[in-house]
Amino acid sequence: MPLFEDAPSQSQTDVPWQLLSGYLSSKQQQLLWQEAAHFPFSRPELTVFGKQHAIPRTQAWFADAGCDYLYSGLMIRALPWPHYLARLCQQLNQEFQLQLNGVLVNHYANGQEKMGWHSDDEPELMPQSTIASVSLGAARDFDIRHKQSGEKHRIALAAGDLLLMRWPMQRDWQHALPSRAKITDARLNFTFRQIVPFYHQP
Repeated sequence: MPLFEDAPSQSQTDVPWQLLSGYLSSKQQQLLWQEAAHFPFSRPELTVFGKQHAIPRTQAWFADAGCDYLYSGLMIRALPWPHYLARLCQQLNQEFQLQLNGVLVNHYANGQEKMGWHSDDEPELMPQSTIASVSLGAARDFDIRHKQSGEKHRIALAAGDLLLMRWPMQRDWQHALPSRAKITDARLNFTFRQIVPFYHQP
């Protein structure tokens, strides 16, 4: 039995994720990529076992007013929405009846940059809300594993793909973006979330 199984098809209803390949048009991808060239990306350092480590990617957080995000112990203040990113958020909300109000943008310069195993389960996220993940640039593997059984799946995410992660995805599963040494092109990922407004304000 392989370590990772291929991702289930959309016809299977027993998994809390759905892949919509080629969701974005070529024009949308181009406009978003050009806009992202001006994003104020940063590479924050996290404390792991008492030592500081820079994350293996750069990131930026855009959201509605009052939707700050506490990520791995770091408070990220909400930046105003860029034009085309705001339009994409509105499109997702309308098409899938969501209430997304923030997006974490991760930039992976090449295949060496990655994301470790985790769940998007921070307390400021609206309970049982859907997370919408949009990919641009280099195709990368997206790994998923069940927290209890250890069951694993792998999804190949290409430019323009949309992955909807519905409840109870974040409760029951973890996901990761493993490094790929042979990939030299950059990747952008936009992870849209629904934040409880003013959660971190007294």
